[in-house]
Amino acid sequence: MSKRLEDFMKMNREEFDDLEPSADLWSRIEKHLPPQESELKKHETKTFSLGFVLRVAATVIVVMGIGFAAYLHNQEKKPIDLAAINPLYAQQQIQYASLIETKRTELKAISKTDPELYKEFSGEIAKMDSTYKKLNSDLAGSPNQERVLRAMIRNLQIQTQVLNQQLNVIEQLNKSKKEQNNEIKNI
Repeated sequence: MSKRLEDFMKMNREEFDDLEPSADLWSRIEKHLPPQESELKKHETKTFSLGFVLRVAATVIVVMGIGFAAYLHNQEKKPIDLAAINPLYAQQQIQYASLIETKRTELKAISKTDPELYKEFSGEIAKMDSTYKKLNSDLAGSPNQERVLRAMIRNLQIQTQVLNQQLNVIEQLNKSKKEQNNEIKNI
């Protein structure tokens, strides 16, 4: 049967060919088709150069660093008003602190004459001072600030006592040196 169809088409070809589509048919069909360029753009993946990615990463790191520094700056501990905790203790703290500074100045006078003794004495005071500073830093977060303040004052009292003892030792050493010098002169 297909042979018959082929023969029929060959014989009547001219009749089939007289119906040709109009010239604007393809342009009308293309109007109804989606544009091919937009399809390609939709499916394209965006790529970035390594330099661009590194610049963006560096910018993010710098911005985060600045933000973190600002956060830390705002979180700095502000000095605590000791008088608000206990005015009497605050006054004692100031008195002992100034007394200790005076005694330390006196102790520094021996650093030239006897550096070994000064080094030993200042080491003792440095240990107590580090304990005082630790208490001072713990004061802000302590639930019982008055108790920590009393401990700070007690530390200052002990520092004062130790400095007094050290100055007495120095005074006795100086007296014994003078006595030895006087005995040598008398001989």
